[in-house]
Amino acid sequence: MKKILLLGSGELGKEFVIAAKRAGQYVIACDRYDNAPAMQVADEREVFSMLDGDALAAVVNKHQPDIIVPEVEAIRTERLFDFEKQGIQVVPSARAVNYTMNRQAIRDLAAKELGLRTAKYFYAKTFEELEAASREIGFPCVIKPLMSSSGHGQSTVKSESDLRKAFDDAMEGARGDVKEVIIEEFIHFTSEFTLLTVTQKNGETLFCPPIGHVQIGGDYRESWQPYAISEKDLKDAQEMAKKVTAALTGAGIWGVEFFLTDTGVVFSELSPRPHDTGMVTLGHTTNLSEFELHFRAVMGLPIHDIRLEHAGCSAVILADKDYNSAPEYNLTPALQEECTRIRIFGKPEAHFGRRMGVTLCYGDCDADLNALRDKAKRLAATVLGTNPYMEK
Repeated sequence: MKKILLLGSGELGKEFVIAAKRAGQYVIACDRYDNAPAMQVADEREVFSMLDGDALAAVVNKHQPDIIVPEVEAIRTERLFDFEKQGIQVVPSARAVNYTMNRQAIRDLAAKELGLRTAKYFYAKTFEELEAASREIGFPCVIKPLMSSSGHGQSTVKSESDLRKAFDDAMEGARGDVKEVIIEEFIHFTSEFTLLTVTQKNGETLFCPPIGHVQIGGDYRESWQPYAISEKDLKDAQEMAKKVTAALTGAGIWGVEFFLTDTGVVFSELSPRPHDTGMVTLGHTTNLSEFELHFRAVMGLPIHDIRLEHAGCSAVILADKDYNSAPEYNLTPALQEECTRIRIFGKPEAHFGRRMGVTLCYGDCDADLNALRDKAKRLAATVLGTNPYMEK
């Protein structure tokens, strides 16, 4: 049995804990607030700010974990190198977490060091720097905090008059103490997709069937698997994903995001952990869910293959208002329909537009994906009376 310290206890962490507990492991779930989703299924919990390096070190010293699994961005990531030197396995590696928790590091690695095709971009610490960069980029453009998650602080800017608000939103939406923004060329893409990539301790890099997704303001709203893509574009995406994950090192699952354009695939972003769009795999689309794959890779357990078993779609369940406690969920309408699953995350409080669960619908591998997508969105709207496309 291994002792696993989970840094971040949201819905993705919860599913990872379930996979670990099914295999007899011991998990301590950590987050900045109590009763977070993963804490509800873990052996122990710790509540503290993971941006406090001393508090993080104290928790590590207290529990003496074998493995540290970061699941959020807001971590004093430089401390992970110290833990790794102590012989603790950091997932996928301290290097990977430090790079990917900061958009500047990962974008420079992808574009400048590895030569991957990315959007044109600049960084800005001041509004004046942003104005100058916008003249180079042009409009529309995309502005994001260097460190954030779930689309916080991200906006698409159509004219110079919108720059000030976008800059202020990016600064306010930043995670941690990194106060800098990235301004990107707007890619005119036909669609977006995620390529879940599994790196192993003793095995080749594996890929899940690609996942199509829709995001609003950078935040996931729906996803589907399989995603239609040409063999050439898929091969290009796999080569880029393999190259960047190898450079970052370590074992685990990675959510690698791409834009698909008329002229091919463009690298967008990368997360060194299970990806929210990959929750569609909880609906029996693949023989192993992304969380089971992550757990096996982390533990060095064999993964025989990854194969598509069903076509499936996911649609998020959003809070329709602010709640001071957990809302009441109406599961009956959705569960009356065949090949449908509901996963409620168990968040103790909700604000308007917060992700509270996901609806999963699946069918045969050759099922009509548009019909499944419509079904998943329709049923998601019955659980809390919300629209999956609600703007935050």
